[in-house]
Amino acid sequence: ARPSASATGTLEVYPSSVVPGGQVSVNTKACGQKASAAGDASAVGAGAFPLSPSTHEGDAIGQFRVPEGAQPGTYEIVADCAEGGRRVKGDLIVALTSAQGQLQPRGSVKTGVGGALGTDPVKTAAGVAALAVAAAGGTWLLHRRARGDGI
Repeated sequence: ARPSASATGTLEVYPSSVVPGGQVSVNTKACGQKASAAGDASAVGAGAFPLSPSTHEGDAIGQFRVPEGAQPGTYEIVADCAEGGRRVKGDLIVALTSAQGQLQPRGSVKTGVGGALGTDPVKTAAGVAALAVAAAGGTWLLHRRARGDGI
């Protein structure tokens, strides 16, 4: 059996960038509607893995885990179709930090303005009270000055 006319000659890698220890999924249409494939992620140290037919648009899909000790870099992942002898390739980027947003930033921006009291509600309330007292005192002084009471 030969691949369908809509088959592409690529191996799609999701996510395309992963941290060591991350799970990777691959898929291809190159092997035809019901064909499987033998995947090879030896370049990154993960070894062989199977790709099985899927109900998702005739893709053959498989998964492997990037070893914890994988070094940063770009690695070629390949798959050989069980029928037709077709070989497809895709690139996987191993990075020290995730490009997919798995690591979310925390804390505040250190601009020197705002957030000076931190996130402690007691300190925040004390700061608001101090500002209210200062505003009331300033208003009182301006009012006395405007009436001519003297300071």
